[in-house]
Amino acid sequence: MYTQNREHPCAEYRKKSETSGVMAGADIKPKSICHAKKWSDEVENLYRFQQAGYRDEVEYKQVKQVDTVECWPETGFVKKLQRRDNTFYYYNKERECEDREVHKVKVYVY
Repeated sequence: MYTQNREHPCAEYRKKSETSGVMAGADIKPKSICHAKKWSDEVENLYRFQQAGYRDEVEYKQVKQVDTVECWPETGFVKKLQRRDNTFYYYNKERECEDREVHKVKVYVY
């Protein structure tokens, strides 16, 4: 489908997301979506947000009106998320997204 000169639309998900500095009040919508092919730190955090019922960090910040997300300092993985029903999900320092789950993670491009 894509020629050699044209980059796949979701190839940029491997790059550091530039949307992490987006204001919580901004109504940002993704331009495209793809599924993760292999595990990475970014895929791990997306897995955690999606388990809690959010697309990603951008949507979490918009819905919960927060500026930062609590992360483990050692790994940078998300530590705690508040679901829409106000219950909390607590995550370990280590990887939680198993290889068999990676393909289920949706990667949104803004």
